[in-house]
Amino acid sequence: MFNLENFLKLKKYKTIILTAVVLVVIILPAVIVISYGTEVATKLKSYRYIGAGLQYKNTISVAGEGKIYTKPDIALVSFSVVSEGKRVTDVQNENSSKTNKVIKFLKESGIEEKDIKTTGYNLYPVYNYEERTPRIVGYSITQTLETKIRNLDKIGDLLEGAATSGANQIGSLYFKVDKDEEFKEQARKLAIEDAKNKAEKLASQLGVKLIKISGYSEGGGVSPIYRDSKLAEGMGVGGGGAPQIQTGESEIIVNVTLTYEIN
Repeated sequence: MFNLENFLKLKKYKTIILTAVVLVVIILPAVIVISYGTEVATKLKSYRYIGAGLQYKNTISVAGEGKIYTKPDIALVSFSVVSEGKRVTDVQNENSSKTNKVIKFLKESGIEEKDIKTTGYNLYPVYNYEERTPRIVGYSITQTLETKIRNLDKIGDLLEGAATSGANQIGSLYFKVDKDEEFKEQARKLAIEDAKNKAEKLASQLGVKLIKISGYSEGGGVSPIYRDSKLAEGMGVGGGGAPQIQTGESEIIVNVTLTYEIN
C-alpha cells in the first residue's frame, strides 16, 4: 500500500544526496585551483626572494709581479754513453762497461747514488743505405744518466772526468734553485704589494672605492739557466782541460691577480 509519509521521507533524502553531489562537483575543482594557485604563488615569492639576493657586484682586477734573483745551488747534467757494433751482445757489454765506469767516477767524486738516475736506454739498428735495399750492419746503444751536482765548484772537473771515463755525449746542463719555496714566498709578497698599489691608484683614477678582495689567482715559477747541450764536443772528449762553467743567476717570478669589489 502506498504510504505518503515514507514517500516524502525518501524524496527528502534524494534531494539531500543530489545537493551534496552538486556541491562536490562545483566546489572541488575550485578548491584544487585555489590550492594550485597558492602553491605557484608561494614558489614565485620564493624565486623572487632567491633572485633578490643575487645582486650584481662591480669589480676590478689588477695584476702584480714579483721577482727575486738568486744564485742557483744545484746543477743538472746528462752524461750519455753511445756504443756501436755488429752484434747486440757486444754493444751491450761495451756500453754497460763504460757506463759503470762513469757511475763509479761520479760516486768517487762525491755524487750520492740518489743523485744519479738513468733517464734513457735506447737500442736501435744501424742500416747501410748505400745499397739498393738497406740492410742492418750493426747496432747502437745510448744510455743516459741524469746527474744532480750539488757542489757547483766541481762542475768543470766532473764534466772532464765523466768524459774521460767513457761519456761521449754531455748535454742538457742547467742550473736551478733546489729549495725555492722561500724565494717564491718573497716574490709572492712583492707581487701582492705591487697589485695592491696598482689597485689603489686605479681606484683613485676611476673615482671608486675598494671594498674587499673577492678573487685571487697566481702563476709564475723559476727560470732555470741552460748551457750548451753539446759540451763534450767543445771539451775534446778524452783530453783537454776542464771547462769553465758560469752559473749566473736564477730568476724567480710570481704573478698574481687580485679582484676587488668596488662601489
